[in-house]
Amino acid sequence: QVQLVESGGGSVQAGGSLTLSCAASGTVSGIHVMGWHRQAPGSQRELVAITGSHTTYADSVKGRFAISRDIAKNTVDLQMNSLKPEDTAVYYCYAYRWASGSEYWGQGTQVTVSS
Repeated sequence: QVQLVESGGGSVQAGGSLTLSCAASGTVSGIHVMGWHRQAPGSQRELVAITGSHTTYADSVKGRFAISRDIAKNTVDLQMNSLKPEDTAVYYCYAYRWASGSEYWGQGTQVTVSS
């Protein structure tokens, strides 16, 4: 089993920045992909950025967000710049183990961007 713990959410004005961090613990060997998804009220959960052998960003965050992973420390960060009100959501850390097809989710951290 893998436990994911997020930190770094909060409230910020439009144009501001936040950094989210996620630490994985437990049986972390073989985790191929880590990243972030988000869910706004009334909306489905959507991919924000994930990284493994490749890095993928949602079109809506390209050029503003940057994901970084420290494999040795089992952490993944999301640097969010030029935040917009539409970035307001609960952000979830995500991990995927390819060999078993297992997905793991953190409990989520709220990000609120005011205009």
